[in-house]
Amino acid sequence: MTAFGRDLGDGCTLTLRDLSTVEAVHDLVLANLDRLRAAEPWAWGSQTLEDTSLHTERMLAQYAMDRSLPCVIRVDDRVVGAASLAFDTYLGQASLGYWIDAGQEGRGIVRRAASVLVSVAGARGARRVEIRTAVGNERSRGLAERLGFTHEGTLRGALPLGPARVDVALYGRVL
Repeated sequence: MTAFGRDLGDGCTLTLRDLSTVEAVHDLVLANLDRLRAAEPWAWGSQTLEDTSLHTERMLAQYAMDRSLPCVIRVDDRVVGAASLAFDTYLGQASLGYWIDAGQEGRGIVRRAASVLVSVAGARGARRVEIRTAVGNERSRGLAERLGFTHEGTLRGALPLGPARVDVALYGRVL
């Protein structure tokens, strides 16, 4: 497995999410759990350290098979968020996901990380990248638009968030 890392400027980096990041990611998830539950189905599940470790192992297995690129976002080497690509080589496209600590929002860090990942997707042969986000997630939708993605439609009731299902805004960008 080749290590992945990119400098995002201003003391920020994008690095591979590996087993050394488990505790930091776990602590960050717990600190942001309420806001993550407004946007991420996985945030409604069990959030033990073991769960985070198992999830990271699954992501690394997908990475080893060249199906994903799971990353953490760091500021001064402290984990402050996550961003990832999932590749569908059959369709020649990738899905982009991201989240960041509430205290780091509005600094352009996720925009820089997402821009790097879109470039990586293109370099890996993807001809299209998608972002799916809850319709009510205005920050994520705004970022998708600033990155040059086009709102292609709304998937009704497609995202389970706890006991509810919410609509998903589908964004795409042809590379």
